[in-house]
Amino acid sequence: MIFLKATPAAVKKAAAFIRKGGTAVFPTETVYGLGADALNPEAAAKIFEIKKRPAFDPLIVHVASVKQAKMLAFVTPKAEALMKRFWPGPLTLVLPKKRIVPDIVTAGLDTVALRMPANPVALDLIKRAGTPIAAPSANRFGRLSPTAAAHAERQLKGRPDIILDGGKTRIGVESAVLAFKDRRIYLLRHGGLPLEEIEKVAGPLASVLRSGKRPRSPGRLAGHYNPSAKLILLGKKKPELKKGLRYGYLAFTEKPALKVKKAAVLSPSGDLKEAAANLFSHLHKLDNAGLDIILAEPVPMRGLGRAIMDRLKRAAATRKKG
Repeated sequence: MIFLKATPAAVKKAAAFIRKGGTAVFPTETVYGLGADALNPEAAAKIFEIKKRPAFDPLIVHVASVKQAKMLAFVTPKAEALMKRFWPGPLTLVLPKKRIVPDIVTAGLDTVALRMPANPVALDLIKRAGTPIAAPSANRFGRLSPTAAAHAERQLKGRPDIILDGGKTRIGVESAVLAFKDRRIYLLRHGGLPLEEIEKVAGPLASVLRSGKRPRSPGRLAGHYNPSAKLILLGKKKPELKKGLRYGYLAFTEKPALKVKKAAVLSPSGDLKEAAANLFSHLHKLDNAGLDIILAEPVPMRGLGRAIMDRLKRAAATRKKG
């Protein structure tokens, strides 16, 4: 595996790997992605293998233009209006796919998830590769998402062909995901674009579209974004610490009065943008501190707070062994 600072020369090298059916880790404005040629089934299969990702979980395809998106999917007028307003940016749209998209990328679904990242390295990589890039987060399946290249390197242990280090990601939580069905727009996942901003353009969104056992977009499983330590999302009652256990604490605005081994504060000023940007990086730091339990404070359910709480609730869900 090659680890390089994300210079133009390094991006050119990563694009060559993508064209040859290889894999590359690269930064976006949300989290780091593990990418491969979205039109090459064998290359896409490497993503599932590297991440240990189940084949029923579809991938997001990253594009460099609306024109490229239209090559992959049937774009409705409402979808195009959202693209023009929010792309490039942290918004993924699930649309009816065209035959050019391999079934492995969409987990056999008749839809494909598309987005245009707002990161110059990511856009340059897609353009230089000359192909859309399928790229879920660059982590082991179900584990903490990477907001720094070192997070991806630690979890993926040399399996990708190349990692591009573009520094800490700006937004820090994954994209919001919308689906279109029966002339309605459904929210599939809260993310880096706040619900309030989306609804200014799309109008009120329908409640989350239920899809049975098979997720219609990434990040929809109940147990997801898990640290190694058990994460407990706190309520109104003061937690009781058990003797013999090593505790960490993820606070919203100030460190707790509780005596814990390690604490981290998402945003001393209560800024939800700052809190979102710090969420996964702080969880990584806590997870590397040899803790048994991480206690996490809730944040306000507005703006990016909804995306933060979505990740914390999934991280607190019971993780199956194996």
